[in-house]
Amino acid sequence: MVLDTSSVMVETLLGSLRVRRAGTGAPALLWHSLFVDSSTFDGILPDLGAQRELVVIDGPGHGDSPGPRRRYTLEDCAAAAIQILDAVQIPGPVDWVGNAWGGHVGIVFAHNYPSRCRTLTTIGTPPYPLTESERRQNALLVYLYRVVGPRPFSRIMVEALAGKGVATSAPQAAAVVKAAFMAGDKPGKYWAMQSVMMHRPDLRPVLPRLQVPVLMLAGRDDELLDAAEAERAALSAPDGRFGRVTGAGHVAPLLVAPHEVTERVLAFWSGRGSF
Repeated sequence: MVLDTSSVMVETLLGSLRVRRAGTGAPALLWHSLFVDSSTFDGILPDLGAQRELVVIDGPGHGDSPGPRRRYTLEDCAAAAIQILDAVQIPGPVDWVGNAWGGHVGIVFAHNYPSRCRTLTTIGTPPYPLTESERRQNALLVYLYRVVGPRPFSRIMVEALAGKGVATSAPQAAAVVKAAFMAGDKPGKYWAMQSVMMHRPDLRPVLPRLQVPVLMLAGRDDELLDAAEAERAALSAPDGRFGRVTGAGHVAPLLVAPHEVTERVLAFWSGRGSF
């Protein structure tokens, strides 16, 4: 099934952000991973859209959203989400579904705006900051991206986000990640890297204070996610749960196992299922 969508640009404190709307029912908001864009959600939109009205955002610097030429915070991203919901006239609570970066924003959103969040689902979201070693390694990547652009790094990013060997095992998934990484606004994406990757805070202390049901999903073979630590963080939320799904990178579950993801999310929304 192909889900009909409409698209609009919404002015926020982070500039104009592209917003797609689809589906019917209570509202849900979807925010994608760093480096890609909202196209990575396309495989789960039909199933979720049968149950929810979906508000699907291209984050700043990604997709059709240019993004600011400055550093910003996860709090700024959450505030931009509120501005979008106000602009599209959704005053009530939403079910938040965030992939990696989108999960980070969702944790802050649920904490800062509890009356606007019904449930929180994160997929491939490390709740902890980069280590010093990771920060040094990524600092070089970010610098080189600013100088030469995305092309030299496309293969590295495809394997990091969708899994090693994905170009052979799941070429369509690899193509989606590559296209999304190559697209977007280069300066805007650079500042997103600086803002929400290099300076990502430790969100583990926030989770025990959340007032909404939380589901954190992780790819079974995601080498860039400490699944044990993610599970501890998820279960620290008062109404938290943790689940493993098929996938070998932060974005992979959405691309190689979309129906598995939607089954977990729909069960969570309905209060069914064990994780």
